[in-house]
Amino acid sequence: MKLTLAEPKYLKDTISIISELVSEATFKIDKEGIELVAMDPANVSMILFKLFSSAFVEYKVDEPVELGVNLSNLKQILRRANPSDMVSLSLVGKGKLKVLFSGNSKRKFFLPIIDVDQEEQKIPDLKFQAKLKLDSKMLANAIEDADIVSDSLSFEVEKDKLTVKAEGDLSQSETEIPAGEDVSIVLNGDVEKLKSKYSIEYLKKMMSASKIAGKCELRLGDDYPLRLEFNEVDKVSLSFILAPRVEYE
Repeated sequence: MKLTLAEPKYLKDTISIISELVSEATFKIDKEGIELVAMDPANVSMILFKLFSSAFVEYKVDEPVELGVNLSNLKQILRRANPSDMVSLSLVGKGKLKVLFSGNSKRKFFLPIIDVDQEEQKIPDLKFQAKLKLDSKMLANAIEDADIVSDSLSFEVEKDKLTVKAEGDLSQSETEIPAGEDVSIVLNGDVEKLKSKYSIEYLKKMMSASKIAGKCELRLGDDYPLRLEFNEVDKVSLSFILAPRVEYE
Protein backbone atom coordinates (compact mmCIF):
# COMPACT_ATOMS: atom_id res chain seq x y z
CA MET A 1 0.00 0.00 0.00
CA LYS A 2 1.26 3.45 -0.93
CA LEU A 3 -0.94 6.54 -1.04
CA THR A 4 0.32 10.04 -1.88
CA LEU A 5 -1.61 13.30 -1.53
CA ALA A 6 -0.50 16.57 -3.14
CA GLU A 7 -3.04 18.52 -1.06
CA PRO A 8 -2.53 17.45 2.58
CA LYS A 9 -5.44 19.59 3.83
CA TYR A 10 -7.98 16.95 2.76
CA LEU A 11 -6.49 14.46 5.20
CA LYS A 12 -5.13 16.91 7.75
CA ASP A 13 -8.36 18.88 8.25
CA THR A 14 -10.72 15.90 8.23
CA ILE A 15 -8.68 13.92 10.78
CA SER A 16 -8.55 16.99 13.02
CA ILE A 17 -12.35 17.31 12.88
CA ILE A 18 -13.06 13.58 13.36
CA SER A 19 -10.67 13.41 16.34
CA GLU A 20 -12.90 15.88 18.21
CA LEU A 21 -15.63 13.22 18.24
CA VAL A 22 -13.76 9.90 18.19
CA SER A 23 -10.41 9.03 19.82
CA GLU A 24 -9.68 5.78 17.96
CA ALA A 25 -10.96 4.54 14.62
CA THR A 26 -10.53 1.85 11.99
CA PHE A 27 -10.12 3.04 8.40
CA LYS A 28 -11.01 0.76 5.51
CA ILE A 29 -8.79 1.26 2.49
CA ASP A 30 -9.63 -0.23 -0.90
CA LYS A 31 -9.30 0.72 -4.56
CA GLU A 32 -12.02 3.38 -4.25
CA GLY A 33 -10.53 5.29 -1.31
CA ILE A 34 -10.14 5.58 2.44
CA GLU A 35 -13.40 5.15 4.35
CA LEU A 36 -14.51 5.44 7.96
CA VAL A 37 -17.85 4.87 9.71
CA ALA A 38 -17.68 5.49 13.46
CA MET A 39 -19.89 6.36 16.42
CA ASP A 40 -18.82 8.74 19.18
CA PRO A 41 -18.51 7.19 22.68
CA ALA A 42 -21.80 8.74 23.85
CA ASN A 43 -23.71 7.25 20.86
CA VAL A 44 -25.02 10.71 20.00
CA SER A 45 -23.30 11.19 16.63
CA MET A 46 -22.04 9.09 13.74
CA ILE A 47 -19.19 10.07 11.42
CA LEU A 48 -19.13 9.04 7.75
CA PHE A 49 -15.87 9.85 5.97
CA LYS A 50 -14.49 9.04 2.54
CA LEU A 51 -11.30 10.30 0.92
CA PHE A 52 -11.60 9.25 -2.72
CA SER A 53 -8.75 7.62 -4.60
CA SER A 54 -9.10 10.40 -7.22
CA ALA A 55 -7.85 12.91 -4.60
CA PHE A 56 -4.43 11.21 -4.62
CA VAL A 57 -1.58 11.65 -7.10
CA GLU A 58 -0.44 8.10 -6.30
CA TYR A 59 -2.84 5.43 -5.10
CA LYS A 60 -1.62 1.85 -4.87
CA VAL A 61 -3.70 -0.68 -2.94
CA ASP A 62 -3.19 -4.33 -3.89
CA GLU A 63 -5.85 -5.63 -1.52
CA PRO A 64 -8.30 -4.08 0.98
CA VAL A 65 -6.65 -2.99 4.23
CA GLU A 66 -8.06 -2.09 7.65
CA LEU A 67 -6.04 0.35 9.75
CA GLY A 68 -6.84 1.04 13.39
CA VAL A 69 -5.17 4.23 14.64
CA ASN A 70 -5.18 6.65 17.54
CA LEU A 71 -6.65 9.77 15.94
CA SER A 72 -5.08 12.19 18.40
CA ASN A 73 -1.62 10.89 17.52
CA LEU A 74 -2.36 10.96 13.79
CA LYS A 75 -3.71 14.51 14.09
CA GLN A 76 -0.51 15.68 15.82
CA ILE A 77 1.60 14.18 13.05
CA LEU A 78 -0.50 15.64 10.23
CA ARG A 79 -0.33 19.08 11.85
CA ARG A 80 3.37 19.05 10.99
CA ALA A 81 2.60 18.94 7.26
CA ASN A 82 3.22 22.17 5.36
CA PRO A 83 0.59 23.21 2.79
CA SER A 84 3.06 22.54 -0.05
CA ASP A 85 4.19 19.11 1.23
CA MET A 86 3.33 15.85 -0.47
CA VAL A 87 1.99 13.40 2.14
CA SER A 88 2.55 9.66 1.63
CA LEU A 89 1.05 6.83 3.67
CA SER A 90 2.44 3.29 3.59
CA LEU A 91 2.65 0.17 5.75
CA VAL A 92 6.04 -0.89 7.08
CA GLY A 93 7.40 -3.56 9.39
CA LYS A 94 5.12 -5.21 11.91
CA GLY A 95 2.04 -3.09 12.23
CA LYS A 96 3.35 0.42 11.58
CA LEU A 97 1.91 3.21 9.47
CA LYS A 98 4.61 5.35 7.87
CA VAL A 99 3.70 8.99 7.22
CA LEU A 100 6.18 10.77 4.91
CA PHE A 101 6.21 14.52 4.24
CA SER A 102 8.10 15.48 1.08
CA GLY A 103 8.86 19.16 0.47
CA ASN A 104 12.04 21.14 1.01
CA SER A 105 13.02 18.24 3.23
CA LYS A 106 11.81 14.70 3.85
CA ARG A 107 10.30 13.95 7.25
CA LYS A 108 9.08 10.54 8.42
CA PHE A 109 6.79 9.50 11.23
CA PHE A 110 5.80 5.99 12.30
CA LEU A 111 2.48 5.35 14.00
CA PRO A 112 1.49 1.99 15.54
CA ILE A 113 -1.55 0.23 14.08
CA ILE A 114 -3.91 -0.73 16.90
CA ASP A 115 -6.93 -2.97 17.44
CA VAL A 116 -9.93 -0.70 17.92
CA ASP A 117 -12.53 -2.24 20.23
CA GLN A 118 -15.67 -1.12 18.41
CA GLU A 119 -18.45 -2.98 16.67
CA GLU A 120 -18.81 -2.45 12.95
CA GLN A 121 -21.25 0.38 12.50
CA LYS A 122 -24.21 0.21 10.15
CA ILE A 123 -25.44 3.43 8.61
CA PRO A 124 -29.10 3.87 9.65
CA ASP A 125 -31.75 4.00 6.94
CA LEU A 126 -33.29 7.38 7.66
CA LYS A 127 -36.27 8.95 5.87
CA PHE A 128 -35.79 12.71 5.94
CA GLN A 129 -38.58 15.24 5.38
CA ALA A 130 -36.42 18.20 4.41
CA LYS A 131 -33.24 18.85 2.46
CA LEU A 132 -31.39 22.16 2.60
CA LYS A 133 -28.23 23.37 0.90
CA LEU A 134 -26.57 26.59 2.04
CA ASP A 135 -23.31 28.39 2.68
CA SER A 136 -21.33 26.62 5.42
CA LYS A 137 -20.23 29.87 7.08
CA MET A 138 -23.80 31.17 7.13
CA LEU A 139 -24.90 28.11 9.12
CA ALA A 140 -21.79 28.23 11.33
CA ASN A 141 -22.55 31.86 12.25
CA ALA A 142 -26.14 30.99 13.22
CA ILE A 143 -24.86 28.19 15.47
CA GLU A 144 -22.26 30.49 17.07
CA ASP A 145 -25.02 33.03 17.80
CA ALA A 146 -27.15 30.33 19.45
CA ASP A 147 -24.18 29.21 21.53
CA ILE A 148 -24.19 32.55 23.36
CA VAL A 149 -27.54 31.84 25.04
CA SER A 150 -27.95 28.05 25.28
CA ASP A 151 -26.40 24.61 24.91
CA SER A 152 -29.03 23.52 22.37
CA LEU A 153 -30.81 25.01 19.38
CA SER A 154 -33.81 24.34 17.17
CA PHE A 155 -33.88 24.22 13.39
CA GLU A 156 -37.32 25.27 12.16
CA VAL A 157 -37.79 24.64 8.46
CA GLU A 158 -40.47 26.09 6.20
CA LYS A 159 -40.50 26.12 2.40
CA ASP A 160 -39.25 29.72 2.27
CA LYS A 161 -36.86 29.89 5.24
CA LEU A 162 -34.73 28.19 7.88
CA THR A 163 -34.95 29.65 11.39
CA VAL A 164 -32.29 28.82 13.96
CA LYS A 165 -33.51 29.46 17.51
CA ALA A 166 -31.96 29.11 20.95
CA GLU A 167 -33.41 29.91 24.33
CA GLY A 168 -31.62 30.23 27.68
CA ASP A 169 -32.94 31.06 31.14
CA LEU A 170 -33.20 34.75 30.28
CA SER A 171 -31.79 35.22 26.77
CA GLN A 172 -32.89 34.20 23.30
CA SER A 173 -31.35 34.21 19.84
CA GLU A 174 -32.94 33.81 16.44
CA THR A 175 -31.40 33.72 12.97
CA GLU A 176 -33.63 33.66 9.90
CA ILE A 177 -32.11 32.38 6.66
CA PRO A 178 -34.47 32.90 3.69
CA ALA A 179 -34.53 30.57 0.70
CA GLY A 180 -32.99 32.12 -2.37
CA GLU A 181 -30.23 31.87 -4.92
CA ASP A 182 -27.69 30.62 -2.37
CA VAL A 183 -30.08 28.76 -0.05
CA SER A 184 -32.07 25.78 -1.31
CA ILE A 185 -34.93 24.33 0.78
CA VAL A 186 -36.94 21.28 -0.32
CA LEU A 187 -39.75 19.87 1.84
CA ASN A 188 -41.23 16.46 1.07
CA GLY A 189 -44.85 15.98 0.09
CA ASP A 190 -47.39 17.92 2.14
CA VAL A 191 -44.94 18.92 4.90
CA GLU A 192 -45.31 22.65 5.59
CA LYS A 193 -43.15 23.10 8.67
CA LEU A 194 -40.90 20.98 10.87
CA LYS A 195 -38.79 21.52 13.94
CA SER A 196 -35.98 19.60 15.58
CA LYS A 197 -33.60 20.35 18.45
CA TYR A 198 -29.89 19.49 18.68
CA SER A 199 -26.81 19.88 20.86
CA ILE A 200 -24.76 22.97 20.03
CA GLU A 201 -21.56 21.36 21.34
CA TYR A 202 -21.78 18.64 18.71
CA LEU A 203 -22.89 20.99 15.94
CA LYS A 204 -19.92 23.31 16.52
CA LYS A 205 -17.49 20.41 16.21
CA MET A 206 -19.18 19.27 13.01
CA MET A 207 -19.24 22.76 11.52
CA SER A 208 -15.43 22.79 11.64
CA ALA A 209 -15.82 20.91 8.36
CA SER A 210 -16.77 24.23 6.72
CA LYS A 211 -13.03 24.58 5.99
CA ILE A 212 -13.39 21.58 3.65
CA ALA A 213 -16.41 22.72 1.64
CA GLY A 214 -17.99 26.14 1.14
CA LYS A 215 -21.47 24.62 0.97
CA CYS A 216 -23.13 22.17 3.34
CA GLU A 217 -26.24 20.03 3.08
CA LEU A 218 -28.74 19.50 5.89
CA ARG A 219 -31.29 16.69 5.96
CA LEU A 220 -33.75 16.53 8.83
CA GLY A 221 -37.29 15.84 10.01
CA ASP A 222 -39.65 16.60 12.90
CA ASP A 223 -37.86 15.68 16.18
CA TYR A 224 -35.62 13.52 14.02
CA PRO A 225 -31.90 12.86 13.50
CA LEU A 226 -29.95 15.38 11.45
CA ARG A 227 -27.59 14.51 8.63
CA LEU A 228 -25.01 17.20 7.91
CA GLU A 229 -22.86 16.76 4.80
CA PHE A 230 -19.74 18.45 3.43
CA ASN A 231 -18.57 17.36 -0.02
CA GLU A 232 -15.70 18.32 -2.29
CA VAL A 233 -16.43 16.53 -5.58
CA ASP A 234 -14.02 13.66 -6.36
CA LYS A 235 -11.91 14.64 -3.34
CA VAL A 236 -13.52 14.13 0.04
CA SER A 237 -16.90 13.56 1.70
CA LEU A 238 -17.47 14.14 5.41
CA SER A 239 -20.94 13.61 6.86
CA PHE A 240 -22.40 13.44 10.35
CA ILE A 241 -25.61 12.01 11.76
CA LEU A 242 -26.70 13.68 15.00
CA ALA A 243 -29.44 12.45 17.35
CA PRO A 244 -32.10 15.02 18.25
CA ARG A 245 -32.87 16.32 21.70
CA VAL A 246 -36.47 15.28 22.18
CA GLU A 247 -38.47 17.25 24.74
CA TYR A 248 -41.22 15.46 26.64
CA GLU A 249 -44.27 17.20 27.95
